[in-house]
Amino acid sequence: MSDDVDILVGRQLRRRRRLMGLTQQQVAEMVGVRFQQIQKYECAGNRLSVAMLWKLACALDVDVAYFFTGAQRHGQMRPAANRAPDRACDLRDRAA
Repeated sequence: MSDDVDILVGRQLRRRRRLMGLTQQQVAEMVGVRFQQIQKYECAGNRLSVAMLWKLACALDVDVAYFFTGAQRHGQMRPAANRAPDRACDLRDRAA
């Protein structure tokens, strides 16, 4: 089950890749995975590890925070339905 944050990160990944005129295959080669993995990241089928998020940020020439742009504004920080909220990670309540 995808979390809203996974969906947001996937959309940001796709947006940045397209803005740079890169294919999924090109991005995959830059970070050392197959293009199918990039597809899964973009549609939130697979979650990104912190290490992969860092690699993608470097490959796409953005700060890691780019992938979370707009999260608070659009209320994207809700936990997955099958987990109890973790107050330490609930960013809706933190001041920006």
